[in-house]
Amino acid sequence: MMAGDVDAKGVRVQLRLGGSEKVIVVSEARLDQMHKIARTIGNEPFARRTWSELLFFSFSVLVAAVGMAFIALTMLGGVALAITFVGLVIIAGSLRGARGIGGFHRGLARSFLDEHIEEPEPFVARPGFFGWLQSALRDPIGWRAVAYSVLKMPLAAFGVWFAFSVWVDAFFCLTYPVWGRGSTSPAEFGVMVNVFPPGYLSVGTNGFFHGLLIFITGVVLVFVAPWTMRVVVYIDRRLMRVLLAPDAMTARVRSLEHARAQTLDTSAATLRRIERDLHDGTQAQLVAVAMRLGQAKEKLATGDGFDLDQVRQLVDDAHKGAKEAIAELRDLARGIHPPALDIGLEGALSTLAARSTVPSDVTVMLKDRPTPAIEAIAYFCVAELMANIVQHAQASRASISCAQQGEWLRIVVRDDGRGGAQPAMVGSSCSGLTGLTDRVHVVDGRLHITSPAGGPTVITIDLPLHA
Repeated sequence: MMAGDVDAKGVRVQLRLGGSEKVIVVSEARLDQMHKIARTIGNEPFARRTWSELLFFSFSVLVAAVGMAFIALTMLGGVALAITFVGLVIIAGSLRGARGIGGFHRGLARSFLDEHIEEPEPFVARPGFFGWLQSALRDPIGWRAVAYSVLKMPLAAFGVWFAFSVWVDAFFCLTYPVWGRGSTSPAEFGVMVNVFPPGYLSVGTNGFFHGLLIFITGVVLVFVAPWTMRVVVYIDRRLMRVLLAPDAMTARVRSLEHARAQTLDTSAATLRRIERDLHDGTQAQLVAVAMRLGQAKEKLATGDGFDLDQVRQLVDDAHKGAKEAIAELRDLARGIHPPALDIGLEGALSTLAARSTVPSDVTVMLKDRPTPAIEAIAYFCVAELMANIVQHAQASRASISCAQQGEWLRIVVRDDGRGGAQPAMVGSSCSGLTGLTDRVHVVDGRLHITSPAGGPTVITIDLPLHA
């Protein structure tokens, strides 16, 4: 006997078997999780991603078959004629063709899977025909494209047997009531033939209930098919990232070039800002001071007929302008190098927390002092994040944590504000996050944002100790 009830904490099921009772309690969180899983499985056959993966696999298998046929014929022909000069030319042409085939696969992944695999370095040939031949034969990207085409064939065969066949069997089962009259079972193909025993879909009859059973089997296969195809496409994604994307050294060079360009742009913008601030602010203040002092000097030079109160006012104005100019110069100097960093990162972060209008806690655990460049990046990142908290987060409390983890420095800034921080939201509470991301990436650091709607917001910055 079974009884059940539902309360605010979940579902309570009471089983009574013979003289014993057993109570099973399913929490509300577990019920929500089961509901999400069921909804995901139910929606998956109708999702755009499912059909995109099916189309990608279908077209990529065709491209792989044509490409493998081309590579096999040209490579075999080139090896057979390798003792002659013509064989080397054929092999070089095969490698150049493999490059193009790899480009087709990257295009398919970009169009159907939204998988943006970076293009490798373009082929650069040395001068002359023999230079081209030598460059083509030594092209690592061409050889990796050949390796991908070779490995793609067994993966395609596995995908047809394991994933594509499930779609085919689902189609045959769903359409069995239409065309399967007079037959005791639908056509079976691929994994269904090898996993299930012969005649699994047949009970020796072709009546209504038998047809209904096969149709229900087809419905079940429709919900299973997206997941089998996803396994195959996932393997293919990994294979393309390894063999068709730029190698680690090329990716590293590109990253450094991008970081260098960002650093140069940032430096140029900083210099322009300093020049503009000096020209429009401090310089104007000093000119005004000089003019007031000049006027006071002229009045004093007239002898006994000057107005002492007017001269005193000019000197007071000049003194006030001089102090304002000094304050502006101090602010500019602080933007170039914060004086608080002279006593170390712990003191600098404590100064930032003390200046913030939001109550903030600071925890610093460092064994080794980072290099000055890393300290400056860490300081400016925390300063920007604290400014965002004060201006936009509507937080009542914040915390700053800075800890050394091996050769890395981890900084965590947390607040209990409204959340919703995203680097793409220009002009919002996170308008400076894109700039922080670029600043961190210059030294191969990482910035991670966790900011659900309603908060809390947790921003983690990982920096190397030595730049």
